[in-house]
Amino acid sequence: MKREEDVEWELRPGGMLVQKREDADHNGGIGGGGGGGGDSGSGSGSGSGSGSGSGSGSASAMISVKVHHGSKQHQLRVPVQSAFGDLKKLLVQETGLEPKDQRLLFRGKEIDDQEFLQQVGVKDRSKLLLLEKMASKERKLEEAKKQDEISKACEAVVVVRSEVDKLLEKMVALEATLNGGTTVEDREFVVLTELLMRQLLKLDSIEAEGEAKVQRRAEVRRVQSLVDMVDTLKARNSNPFSSKSNAVSVTTKWETFESGLGSLTAPLPPPPMPSSSAAANQDWETFD
Repeated sequence: MKREEDVEWELRPGGMLVQKREDADHNGGIGGGGGGGGDSGSGSGSGSGSGSGSGSGSASAMISVKVHHGSKQHQLRVPVQSAFGDLKKLLVQETGLEPKDQRLLFRGKEIDDQEFLQQVGVKDRSKLLLLEKMASKERKLEEAKKQDEISKACEAVVVVRSEVDKLLEKMVALEATLNGGTTVEDREFVVLTELLMRQLLKLDSIEAEGEAKVQRRAEVRRVQSLVDMVDTLKARNSNPFSSKSNAVSVTTKWETFESGLGSLTAPLPPPPMPSSSAAANQDWETFD
């Protein structure tokens, strides 16, 4: 049986002073012990206040941790009850890494997101190591490679566009000559058409994705329209006495492939004559 001076007391909500229970909160016990030597009322009141104050201070405690990431260091202040998943969310703003791409190590061991800082021994001024997951690095390398390919394809389209601009100037000069009433050699139109077709072949050889694919498709359509215009000018040149409205319009027929590019296609041969056509009749009529 406990001696009277060893007995600890606590004040119940109804004002009754009773012996402290063995499973009482640790902080409350400390407070109750402080009031055991003095007056019953003041001692128990002092103990209650001390216990609640200690619990409140622990709940709002903040610690400072240093996170090493490559050559950089990040100083963070977090609540002592924080989990490692909470710490990763704070590191997103500092590092640009999403939580799913982060690995947090403490004392050489990777810690799960659900574990708390206190549970693994993280204290004020503790040091942690942040690593990027290998899958994230590989994904970034793949994205960078793809973006580099798109940039190179866009540059290739720009080179073709520059060449087409020069050919457009030649076509405009030929049109001005025709409008002035001068006949141009057909060879000029043939050469111009061939040069335009070469640019189409260059576009066809460009492997493009994303924005580069859009630019390539637009340039293909532009070159095709220029070829059609050259055909029209050639027809006008062959019949210089016809008005512009009456000039024969020659339109090249384009065939679209899966790549989205167009190519010339030869016209279909005329259908064969039906076998039931008029046959030669060798019956001769004799006159007197």
